[in-house]
Amino acid sequence: MDTIQVLKALSDETRMKILKMLLEYNLCVRAISRRLNVTEATVSQHLKVLRECGLIEGEKRGYFMHYNVNKEILKRVSAEILSLTEIEKETCSPKLGGCSPSENERCHVMKDENQGIKRCCKRAGEGRCGCRKHNVE
Repeated sequence: MDTIQVLKALSDETRMKILKMLLEYNLCVRAISRRLNVTEATVSQHLKVLRECGLIEGEKRGYFMHYNVNKEILKRVSAEILSLTEIEKETCSPKLGGCSPSENERCHVMKDENQGIKRCCKRAGEGRCGCRKHNVE
């Protein structure tokens, strides 16, 4: 599963509507096109994108293909997004690459009452932080 490919597929409003429909019902292209009031060709193109990233699977029933959502893919992507909320910010430092080599020499520690300690680099004579990570006076 390619998370970026899945997120790109979900970024389209029509594909998201199709996915929601398929979570509730087992539908074919014709049924989806009637519900969305778009052509069957349009629905087929959207289904192709959803199929290529693994979000849906087709099941042949007579002459028609009915589609189901692969909920495992949805669960994995949502777990990956949820894990992003657990990432903690680190203090800016020259070692993290936030400062240019010339700023590394002037790196200092500043205390901020609201956010604790920050490592920043003052530009010569300006009194402003030159660090790209934050701009602390």
